[in-house]
Amino acid sequence: MDIEPLDTIAAIATAQGNAGVAIIRISGKDVNQIAGQLVKKKLIPRTAIFTSFLDDESTIIDSGIALYFPGPASYTGEDILELQAHGGAIVINMLLKRILSLGARLARPGEFTERAFLNNKLDLAQAEAVADLIESSTEQSVRSAQRSMQGIFSDEINALITELTELRIYIEAAIDFVDEEIDFLTGGVVENRLNSLIEKLQKIQNTAHQGRLLRDGMTVVLAGKPNAGKSSLLNALAGHDAAIVTDIAGTTRDVLRERIQIDGMPLHIIDTAGLRESENTVEQEGIRRAHEEIRKADKVLFLVDVRKNEPEPLPAFLSDNPDITLLYNKIDLIDRKPETSRTPSGVEIYLSIKTGAGMDLLIQHLKESAGYNDKSENVFIARTRHLEALKQGRQFIENALTQFQTTQAGELVAEELRLAQQTLAEITGEFTSDDLLGKIFSSFCIGK
Repeated sequence: MDIEPLDTIAAIATAQGNAGVAIIRISGKDVNQIAGQLVKKKLIPRTAIFTSFLDDESTIIDSGIALYFPGPASYTGEDILELQAHGGAIVINMLLKRILSLGARLARPGEFTERAFLNNKLDLAQAEAVADLIESSTEQSVRSAQRSMQGIFSDEINALITELTELRIYIEAAIDFVDEEIDFLTGGVVENRLNSLIEKLQKIQNTAHQGRLLRDGMTVVLAGKPNAGKSSLLNALAGHDAAIVTDIAGTTRDVLRERIQIDGMPLHIIDTAGLRESENTVEQEGIRRAHEEIRKADKVLFLVDVRKNEPEPLPAFLSDNPDITLLYNKIDLIDRKPETSRTPSGVEIYLSIKTGAGMDLLIQHLKESAGYNDKSENVFIARTRHLEALKQGRQFIENALTQFQTTQAGELVAEELRLAQQTLAEITGEFTSDDLLGKIFSSFCIGK
């Protein structure tokens, strides 16, 4: 839907502070009026013009480049003027103040991209990818954000929505012609198409999950009894002495956090206090915080001193997080080779953090746990809300399949498909609430 903006917005689009060049962006219906008083040269669409920027007394504030993009062929779909000036903090703020005095107002965070969305220049998933590109911390996440900006994620979702719509039409037509001799709901057509939709949605979920990890990183908590090697593992993964390591049990009392990268995959590593009974109030608080982090983690690495050969079961509270890997550390002290084994209770890795033996097995396991593939060419950036929408949409389609298999009630199947369609449409913004839009765009930086 096209909107008629009630005002014109302006903001500094580059980072605050002194720099060689700074950019001010102006968008809205009054761009030409402002340009006529600020710039005396005639502006040519999509052509860089070197000119002076003038104050209300026609005194030069600065000289630089003016770029004019008439709507709708612009980022926001409105008339846009971009001014490239010298990047001194005082001069760029003087220029912004002059623009605001000519009738523009200061833009809210993300308002330029919000207007682009409202003017159908990009959908909601693409708009979010703009912010994700800016915030990317790895080359792989940059490439994935670019794919989302190009609409690859949106195309996948729109294709699913199209299939859902076609199947709904088929089912509702069968309901309308129930008195006909041919029963369109038999013959396996509906069931096959529902199964196909579930399969396609699962593939998108897997790709989106990796995209979410590229954006947010996987949270890995290091847990275990005192002196099992948690802090040593944190230091080994971080590549520096992030935690104090001693032979004294209970050295770590608080939660320590490190953000690292493994082959372009961001990880949030959290070291926690050793888990044991303690009368020390400070250590008790550290253990309580450890329990809390374990419950929230994407993955728990539970370290065990291999010499103690601690029997299972693991501590009962670990059941709060089902994704647990046992690390049997200090194999160098018993002359055992590093290995990965899979047991009915999960994965076990034998390693020595001190010598590095088996660390490659751990890193490979972390990548596999995240579903990470550093050679993937099709990963798009994704957010938690996208994963939730995909999960809920799949549940509605599975409900439709169950309804069809148990009751063959076309009305109930069609309703589940409608709910799935509506849920998936929230990803691209075809169906969304104003509250969601406000929350998304308020997280953007000013000037974007």
